[in-house]
Amino acid sequence: MIVDNPVPDMDTWIGTDESGKGDFFGPLVIAAVLVDRQKAEKLREIGVKDSKRLADSTVEKLSQLIRHAYVHSIVVIGPEKYNQLYEKMKNLNRILAWGHARVIENILTKVDCPRVVTDQFGDERFVKSALMEKGRELKLEQRPGAEEDLAVAAASILARAEFIRRLEKISEEIGYHLPKGASTEVERAGKALVTKEGDDILKKVAKVHFKTTRAILKKN
Repeated sequence: MIVDNPVPDMDTWIGTDESGKGDFFGPLVIAAVLVDRQKAEKLREIGVKDSKRLADSTVEKLSQLIRHAYVHSIVVIGPEKYNQLYEKMKNLNRILAWGHARVIENILTKVDCPRVVTDQFGDERFVKSALMEKGRELKLEQRPGAEEDLAVAAASILARAEFIRRLEKISEEIGYHLPKGASTEVERAGKALVTKEGDDILKKVAKVHFKTTRAILKKN
């Protein structure tokens, strides 16, 4: 069980997190939020916590408050671009590192910051090597369960809200509801979509390296 989020010792820091990496349909979204001690306490007061512990409606409401009041950055990697990157890099952690590095660098173009906290998703050298010169001056802290940090929790909310919006937009564009996650419900939706539109539709709406793809395309 996650307890109240601790405030790090340094006065200003960036938190980053992602959404969509476990969802077959939809994009991968990475977000970063800059906080100081006062702004971190404000996040606590308005109920910010790991987005996985919040209803979608609450995530959307909090995301609007964070977007309005905090320096932030959001990078969206749509399904087609994601599949291209995966084909090139052959590694999800390298894609994540690229995305985390980009949102960090985007914030550093606006303000200076000494430290960044991010969830541990792989060798931290992936992120460091993806950062440009200014970003490499940061103190980078990767740790499991980083969503306990208020800046990371805020970033998780921005990323999840954007993921939900983008998934809904894709659903509207193709005229077919695309569920979240990678469950049997997702497989059923994928099979129905492929029956209607053909196999190639998956490259446009889904992360095709998932084993879900094989289940969908398996011939009975």
